[in-house]
Amino acid sequence: MVEQSDRAPLLDWEEIPPPDPNQAAQPTPQPPREEDSAAEKSAPTDTAAGTGWSSSTTIDATTIIIPPGPTRNVTAAVVVKGDGSPGRTELSGHGWDRPQPLGTDRNAPFPGLSVKDQWEEKDQIVAVFVVTFDTRSGNMIEWCLPHDINLDGVEFKSMASGSHRITSDFIYFRKGGYFGLACFANMPVESELERGARMKSVGILSPSYTLLYRYMHFLENQVRHQLQCPGQYSPLEAFYEDKKAILPPTGNGLVTACPTWSVTNISRCMHPEMKITHPAGCMSQFIQFFGEQIMVLWKFALLRKRILIFSPPPVGVVCYRVYCCCCLANVSLPGIGVSVPELRPFFYINIADISALETELSYVACTTEKIFEEKKELYDVYIDNQNVKTHRSHLQQLLRLTAADKEKYRKLTEQRQLLLYSQEVGEDCTSNEEDLFILFFMELNNRIFQTLSEVAGSADPTLTGEHVRAMGLDPQGDRAFLADLLEVYGFDVTLVIDNLCCP
Repeated sequence: MVEQSDRAPLLDWEEIPPPDPNQAAQPTPQPPREEDSAAEKSAPTDTAAGTGWSSSTTIDATTIIIPPGPTRNVTAAVVVKGDGSPGRTELSGHGWDRPQPLGTDRNAPFPGLSVKDQWEEKDQIVAVFVVTFDTRSGNMIEWCLPHDINLDGVEFKSMASGSHRITSDFIYFRKGGYFGLACFANMPVESELERGARMKSVGILSPSYTLLYRYMHFLENQVRHQLQCPGQYSPLEAFYEDKKAILPPTGNGLVTACPTWSVTNISRCMHPEMKITHPAGCMSQFIQFFGEQIMVLWKFALLRKRILIFSPPPVGVVCYRVYCCCCLANVSLPGIGVSVPELRPFFYINIADISALETELSYVACTTEKIFEEKKELYDVYIDNQNVKTHRSHLQQLLRLTAADKEKYRKLTEQRQLLLYSQEVGEDCTSNEEDLFILFFMELNNRIFQTLSEVAGSADPTLTGEHVRAMGLDPQGDRAFLADLLEVYGFDVTLVIDNLCCP
C-alpha cells in the first residue's frame, strides 16, 4: 500500500505547463489572447512546444449535428451575414465553450485542475512505466505498474529511433487496444558506463488518447526526476493508485473504465479529441506546414487510405500531424461511413509494428525509421517532409491539385485571416482555429455525401458535372477521386461526365 506521504511529489503536476519566466505574466481571468497572438506569430518548428490560439470559421450557413460517439456530441450553427458574407461561428449545446484558464484548489489531490474537472475526471490509466536506454542491452523497461502487464514493444515505442540526438520529446503511440503517451529526456552525465548520456522515458497507457494530454506536464517532470534520481518511483506509484482503470477478471485486455463522451465530460472543449493539441495549436501549424497539399491529404483520408508520415526526431509534433490528418475525414451525416474502415491514428510506429500494420485496412501513422519507405506493401501514401507521394498507380492522379482544390484552400485561408482580423479588433474572442479547421472539412464532406445520397435515392441516379461542381469538386480533375469515393462508400450511382474534347 502506498503511504499518503508518497503523494507529495504529485503536487507539481499541472494540466498546463508553467509560463516561461522570460515572458510577461498573462492576465489570469481573461481568455488567453496574448498567447494566441504569440502562437500565431511563431512559425512551425521541429519542437513540440506551442501555445493555443483562437479562430473562427466562415463556411456556408448550416447546422451540423455531430453524432454521439467516441469523439463528439454537440451542435454547431455556422452563420452567414445578411449580405452573404460569412459571419462568426455560433456554438450551441454543451462542449463548445472556449477553455478558460483553470482554477486551482491547493487542497485538491492534483492542483492545476479545477475542482469541476477533477470531479469529472475518469480514472483510465492502465499502466505507468519507465523506459531506459542501457548501453549493453539497448532500450528496456526499467519499472512498471502493474507488474504483470504486457508491455512488449513499449520500450521502443516510447523512445523513438534517433532520440539520442535530441534532448527531449513526447510521443503518442498505440499498444494493442490502448494508447500511450511518453515523455523522453536525454541528460549528459559524467559516466563512462553510460557513455556520457542518460536517456529515459516515462509514460502511461489508456484506452483513449483524448485525455492523455492532461498528464503531459506530470510525465515531463517525472522523466527529469528519474534522470536526476534514478529508482525513486514513489510519485509514479501514487499516481497509478489514484488514476488506475479497473481490468475485468477475464484478463481479455478490455477496460471497464472506457471513456464515454457525455455532455458533462466534454463541457470544456469543442471536440474532446482536440485536447491532444493542448496546449499546442497544431491545426494552424498543420495548415502552414502543408499548405495546399492538405487538399491532397484530405482526399486520401476520405478514401480511407493507409497514410505513413516520415520525419526524424523530435516526433511529438509529427504525432500532431497524424491527428490532424484523421480530422480531415470527419463526417456528421448519419449512416455515412458505417461500412468503411475507420481511419484510426496509430501515431508513432517502428519496425516492431510491422505485423500489426499488415492487417490494417486504414490508418495514419508516423515513424522515424526510413526503412519503412521500402516496405510499400504496408502503406498507400508516404509523406516525407512536405513531399506527398504514392506508389499506387491508380492514386497518382490524386496527387495533382485541381482548380477546385486551390479554390477550397483559398477559402480556408480567407476564413482564417478573417477570423484573425476579427480577433485582432476584439470582435471575436470565443471561436478558435480548431473550430474552423474541423468545421470547414466536415461541412465539405457533408456536402459531398449529402449530394451523393440524394442522387443515389433519386429516380435517375446519375451524377452529372453540375452535381460535381455543387459538391465543390472539379468534374474533370476529380473524376478519379469521385470514382474511388463511390466504390469505397458503396454508392449505387452512375458517374456521367463529358470527357474533354482534347487530351
